[in-house]
Amino acid sequence: MDWILIISGIIVAYLIGSFSSAVLIGKWFFNIDVRQYGSGNAGATNTIRVLGPKVGVIILLLDVFKGWLAVWLFGLFASTLTEPSASYIRLLYAFAVVMGHVFPLYTSFRGGKGVATLLGVALALFPTAALIVILWFIIILWIFRYVSLGSITGAILFPFLVIFLLPGPAPTTPLVIL
Repeated sequence: MDWILIISGIIVAYLIGSFSSAVLIGKWFFNIDVRQYGSGNAGATNTIRVLGPKVGVIILLLDVFKGWLAVWLFGLFASTLTEPSASYIRLLYAFAVVMGHVFPLYTSFRGGKGVATLLGVALALFPTAALIVILWFIIILWIFRYVSLGSITGAILFPFLVIFLLPGPAPTTPLVIL
């Protein structure tokens, strides 16, 4: 294993996660810091509350994309690895990008909750389960009108979907439950 490449990839994933689109777009285009309003988080839900749904959806898509991108980058940094090492290192990249979103280097470690970024990670690692969770989230949001309820119940549903939808036991499956 080339540890320098692996560690470099983890650092890059964290830095990608640290890119706070809610803070940057809020400051660049609206001259406000979304963390000073609403829930105080630098995420898509608070951006929807503060800047409206159009801007919030853009933030949501950017946050999902950075989660997906960090896991995709795994292929560039660690393409020579074999299973099960590759799965565990891929999860380190996923963890790093989410931690970057929650504790961003560029904004004094005050970020969002990481739900959208984690969704991007889930789309990269387990796309079928992630798409089912997205559908679940939309249904819950439509019925109850609570983003948090959709997020929490989706997070509970996700590991069960991964366990039951995967064709065989994957080395990362126990870690999904965590």
